[in-house]
Amino acid sequence: MSSDKVSTYSLLAQQAKALIEHESDLIANMANLSALLFNQLDNLNWAGFYILRQDELVLGPFQGQVACVRIPVGKGVCGTAVATGKVQLVADVHQFAGHIACDSASNSEIVIPIRHADDVIAVLDIDSPLLNRFDEEDQAGLEQIVKIFEQHLATTL
Repeated sequence: MSSDKVSTYSLLAQQAKALIEHESDLIANMANLSALLFNQLDNLNWAGFYILRQDELVLGPFQGQVACVRIPVGKGVCGTAVATGKVQLVADVHQFAGHIACDSASNSEIVIPIRHADDVIAVLDIDSPLLNRFDEEDQAGLEQIVKIFEQHLATTL
């Protein structure tokens, strides 16, 4: 990881931990984490969460333009992340089969599944108007933040 990204994500991880460590409410924590990421990472047009409810993702706290409210599991980038249980790192969303265009300004996207008790319960979704905005370094940094969130969930849910 480049030193700039290492320091950026290290600081974000510390800030994320401090924001959520004394709060048990899922929605409040998601709201603060989405605001943190949206305001501290460059070239984003959306950062937020979708929460798994039965067989679909439902819009959770976010920063950015209005968004799709419900996404079926297996559909779009977010639904694919849930169906596969794997991070979706998409350089060009227009090349992703079945992409759901909630915001036509989005060109790249990263979606990270969030687990509790080994089950995916939500996803962190981040969009950018730039093509190829996210790389493996961003993935590693964001996965570190999600891991902090998952560890906190293990003690509060």
